[in-house]
Amino acid sequence: MLYFCIMDELYYDAIDLLKRMISIPSPSRKEGEAADLLESQLAAWGLRPVRHGNNVWCVAGEYDAGKPTLLLNSHIDTVRPADGWTIDPYTPVESDDERIYGLGSNDAGASVVSLLAAYRYLADQEREYNIIFLASCEEEVSGKGGIEAALPLLPYIDVAIVGEPTAMQPAIAEKGLMVLDGTVTGVAGHAARDEGENAIYNAIAVIESLRNAATIFGRQSSLLGPVKVSVTQIEAGRQHNVVPDVCHIVVDVRTTDAYSNVETLGLLQQAAGDKCTLVPRSTRLNPSGIDPNHPLVRRLEILGKQAFGSPTLSDQALMPFPSLKIGPGDSARSHTADEYIEKWEIRDAIQTYIALLDGCHLD
Repeated sequence: MLYFCIMDELYYDAIDLLKRMISIPSPSRKEGEAADLLESQLAAWGLRPVRHGNNVWCVAGEYDAGKPTLLLNSHIDTVRPADGWTIDPYTPVESDDERIYGLGSNDAGASVVSLLAAYRYLADQEREYNIIFLASCEEEVSGKGGIEAALPLLPYIDVAIVGEPTAMQPAIAEKGLMVLDGTVTGVAGHAARDEGENAIYNAIAVIESLRNAATIFGRQSSLLGPVKVSVTQIEAGRQHNVVPDVCHIVVDVRTTDAYSNVETLGLLQQAAGDKCTLVPRSTRLNPSGIDPNHPLVRRLEILGKQAFGSPTLSDQALMPFPSLKIGPGDSARSHTADEYIEKWEIRDAIQTYIALLDGCHLD
């Protein structure tokens, strides 16, 4: 009976906190008020919050360097509202069918409050591991002021659980990301005469090579499949009667554990040829994951969960330690108008996190 009373308290606290989070606009790099809310709430619960920028965390009990350390992480920032909202995205609306509507409800407010509820429960239990809860910022833009800034200030982390909407199924591998700026060259000339070398025409050949890039990757990830290459933007020309001497393209590359980001870049540059230069905006967003035989993964299997590889990016990309992604909600609802979370998904997430971690051995 006591257990169910505790579960109810954690659940109702989580619902209340989620509604307050929705009420505070927190687009990436402007999460200050949301961080204020979490910091004050953690303090009110006696959880000894620490803050750096708009990242807020707490460590349960006394840290023991002789024990492995588990990180529970999700993010407090949101994207800006999409077109098409039929309600105020910053007013939490609870519907008759037990849904909570609001920006960030699904991605990733529900994960934040569910992980925090589980942390509160586990902090009072005997554990063979240290546990840290971290609500990070700037996840939606992979900003350097987010988890990348917080991790050096934390104790050594052995493994992490990242809260993102996965319908509470574990993503044990996740694709990385590189955004490439491509410059395709030609020679300017007058469009009325047979002169110059059209950079747009050269770009057509480059784009076709990148479109068929799967043929240049000899290895394929067992969980993540092939490297995914998409040309998503193109720009060229200054006026109608000038043959353009340069064409700019942007390439979205979803990398896998079959190649490092640097190796992937080299192969794509080779495929693009000598009339195109590909420059990465960053190579730091790496593919990530966890050993399928890790105790957390095995325990999730016992709980009836099905492991999968995720094509979408999260803060896992910036974690230099094993991690898995699991959280309430559906990724298809993220970044959409009238975003929502089912209330039962939050209760189920809290119970699943606790069932996974209570009494778990991490080594």
